[in-house]
Amino acid sequence: MEVPKYRSLKDHVYDYIAQKIQDGTLLPNQKINEAEICKKLDISRTPTREALFQLASDNLLQYIPRRGFIVTPFDAGKKLEFSQAIGVLEALAATLAADHLRPSELMEMETLVVRMDEDISQLGLAAYNKNQYQFHNLYIQRCGNATVIEMLNTLKNSFIRQSYVSDNKPKLSEVLLEVNEEHRQILSAFRAKDKNQLEALLKHHWRIIDNDML
Repeated sequence: MEVPKYRSLKDHVYDYIAQKIQDGTLLPNQKINEAEICKKLDISRTPTREALFQLASDNLLQYIPRRGFIVTPFDAGKKLEFSQAIGVLEALAATLAADHLRPSELMEMETLVVRMDEDISQLGLAAYNKNQYQFHNLYIQRCGNATVIEMLNTLKNSFIRQSYVSDNKPKLSEVLLEVNEEHRQILSAFRAKDKNQLEALLKHHWRIIDNDML
């Protein structure tokens, strides 16, 4: 039985701010209001500051003297570098996990793919992000390599999408449907335990499909 990890106050603040960046509530270059966060979460200044400096260490925030913390802008070149690294590591995690995924986990992945179709149809982007994260995390956690898991966590913390920037909703839906179709192909490769296909699919999956959309 896996023992649940203890979550400190700093961890809760970290997750709260990271989610706000991911869902577009906090935008690139926006200043972080520390007092507002402390009040919202009913948490003292010390764990809040610890979380902010951790977020800065993970490149989600930048600390500017006499101004405070702002959300880090993420340019297309840096996004491409991170996505390529994540693709290679996820391909490794998938091939390591292929022989260890249980039927119940494959069923859960299938359920998540269906949910993502529903999220896309409603343009529920926050829900889509949550479900796609869970889809990938299922096999990452089963890869049996703690170093790979840690490296992916670090990269993904820095890679968190800072909202979907396009106003072209039909195009955005088209792109996300294409991505979710790749999730189906990944699931099929896991069921077949086709490690070569998994490696190819994951490296391709994490390319930047359209920098203007995602």
